[in-house]
Amino acid sequence: MGFLSFLFGNKNEKIKELQSKGAIILDVRTKAEYSKGAIAGSKNIPLQELSNKINEIKKLNKPVITCCESGVRSANAASILKAQGIEVVNGGGWSRLNSKL
Repeated sequence: MGFLSFLFGNKNEKIKELQSKGAIILDVRTKAEYSKGAIAGSKNIPLQELSNKINEIKKLNKPVITCCESGVRSANAASILKAQGIEVVNGGGWSRLNSKL
């Protein structure tokens, strides 16, 4: 186990755990970015709109795996969702996450 895995847990394991619970993939890139390529079946809510969509996400009653282009915006999104009591993990960049699914 690497030092970062020791500190933060294994993200791949958490992603698989949430997938087994029926997690939704939430892509927080802009609509223009999303239209150029995305994970099949993912839901696009740009980070700027996320705070206004919290109740909609809560109604899904599913854990969330966030993604974006590089992982920065998805980390912000994961923090916002976690603060609202939603089970979430930052999946990082969408293309890399897609290769893990």
